Amino acid sequence: MMRNIVSYNRLFKKFNLMDKLDRKILDVLQKDASLTATEIAERVGLSKAPCWRRIQRLRETGVIRRTVALLDARALNVGTTVFVTIKAPSHSAAWYERFAKVVRDLPEVTELHRMSGDVDYLLRIVVPDIEGYDAVYKRLIGALEMLDVSASFSLETIKSTTALPLAYAPLA
Repeated sequence: MMRNIVSYNRLFKKFNLMDKLDRKILDVLQKDASLTATEIAERVGLSKAPCWRRIQRLRETGVIRRTVALLDARALNVGTTVFVTIKAPSHSAAWYERFAKVVRDLPEVTELHRMSGDVDYLLRIVVPDIEGYDAVYKRLIGALEMLDVSASFSLETIKSTTALPLAYAPLA
C-alpha cells in the first residue's frame, strides 16, 4: 500500500498526472467548493486525511488555482453581458502592454482573450445596461488607439459554467 502511495506521489509531482479519485475530488469541488474535506471524502469514497492531502497536492501543483464565490450578476446590477471584438492598429509589444494595462484596470471586463482569425482580441464585459457599456467603451477608446471595436449584446445566456471537463486530464 505504501509503495502505491509513493509511486502515485512521484507520478503526480513529475508529470502532473492524476488518478480517478483526483478527478472525482475535482468534480465535487467544481460543483461546491464550500464542502469540508470530510464531506468530499464521503462523496468520493476516501477517508478524510488522504482526501485532504490530495486536495492540498492539487492546490500546490496549481490544478486548483483558487477558491472563489460565484456571484449573481443580476443581483449586483451587472446583468448585461457584452462581447467586444477589437482589431489592433499595431502588433507591437508597447501597444499590447498598454492595452493589457487599460483592460486590467476596467473592472467591467471579466475576460480578455487574444484571438486568431479576423479579430485580435475578444472581451467579455458586464454592465447594468447599454449606457453602462457606452461609458466603458468611451474609457476604452479614450485610453488608446484601436483599428476597430465591435460590440455584440448577449440576449440570453443558454449555458454558463465555470466547471472544466475532467475527461481530458491525464491519468496516472
